[in-house]
Amino acid sequence: MKLDDAINSRCSCREFNKKGVKWEKILDAIDSSSKIPFAGNINNLQFIIVENKETKNKLAEHSQQHWIADAPFIIVVCSDEGRLEKLYNERGKIYSRQQAGAAIQNLLLKLTDLKLSACWVGAYSDELIKQLLKIPGHINIEALIPVGNQKKATKKCKKLPLESLINWEIWGVKKKPSFFKDSKTR
Repeated sequence: MKLDDAINSRCSCREFNKKGVKWEKILDAIDSSSKIPFAGNINNLQFIIVENKETKNKLAEHSQQHWIADAPFIIVVCSDEGRLEKLYNERGKIYSRQQAGAAIQNLLLKLTDLKLSACWVGAYSDELIKQLLKIPGHINIEALIPVGNQKKATKKCKKLPLESLINWEIWGVKKKPSFFKDSKTR
């Protein structure tokens, strides 16, 4: 699949069918997430692959996202900002979050490329999930990613138009400045 196709066809899936998923595809997607740029070339990410039904049910309960228990797999994305903080001080925390976001995006795009569906879940009880999965206290949970095959086609969410996102030179300038008085001559 071409990158633009993966970007344009990726959508959040909250209903999974019963069709199984090969765990090798999960590993392939996680491998893609390790190909991002890392500050100081320090990969601070870890992934927990959850397949056990009881554990998935607990994750669903601890996130108040009961639909995630129906996914064949849930990938828990974690980060350890300690090494980045040692090297970059307070900025290390920012770099850690940026790296996690970039890795999660690669993960989601690779899953789309592999014809799998997923959703980025960011609302959950950190402490309860850390207890459940025996995650050390200094480790951050960045996301829960339920993965499976989409039950039915979902309606594509409308995204903001590009022109509403762009500012030119300074905040609030939405129209590209022209060096000509007559804008028709552009």
